[in-house]
Amino acid sequence: MAILKIARMGHPILLAAAAEVEDPTAPEIRRLVADMAETMEDSGGIGLAAPQVHVGLRLFVWRTGAGGVSALINPELEQVGEETETAWEGCLSIPGLRGAVRRATRIRFRGLDIDGQAVEGEAAGLVARVMQHETDHLDGVLYPMRMEDLSLFGFHEELARAAAERAAVKEET
Repeated sequence: MAILKIARMGHPILLAAAAEVEDPTAPEIRRLVADMAETMEDSGGIGLAAPQVHVGLRLFVWRTGAGGVSALINPELEQVGEETETAWEGCLSIPGLRGAVRRATRIRFRGLDIDGQAVEGEAAGLVARVMQHETDHLDGVLYPMRMEDLSLFGFHEELARAAAERAAVKEET
C-alpha cells in the first residue's frame, strides 16, 4: 500500500467528471482502493474520492462506524424525502478551510463493491453527507460550489476562534 498525493483545489482533475470503472475486480482497482484507504487514514479524512488522488474514476472510500473503511464503485445516489440540513464540511483537497453546505439528510445508494457485487442501501446523517460530498467529487463539484452563503466559508482556525468569542459573549450576558 502507498500514501497517494492529494489533488488540491485548482487542479483540473477536481473539476472533471470521472469515468465509470469498467472492472471493479481488477487488481489495479483493489490496489487503488487500498491505497486510498491508507491515504484517507493518514490524512485524517472521513472520505476520499478517486479524483482527489489524481485518478479520474467513479469510486470513493469512507470510514465506517466500526472503524473500518468501505468502498463504493460507480455509485448512484438519490435523495429520500425532502429533508435537508446545513452543516460544516471540510475537504482534503481544500485543506484548512470549512464551509456550511446544505445536503439531503437521507439518501438511497447503489453501486458495486470491490468484488464486483451490487450493493445498495440507505444512509442518513454523517454517512449520507460523506457519500454526497464524495459523489460530488466524481461529478467535478467541490463543496464551495454548493454553498448558499459564502459568509459561512473560512479557515478552520478563524471559524473556531469566532465561535469561541461568540460563546464567551453569550456567557457574559
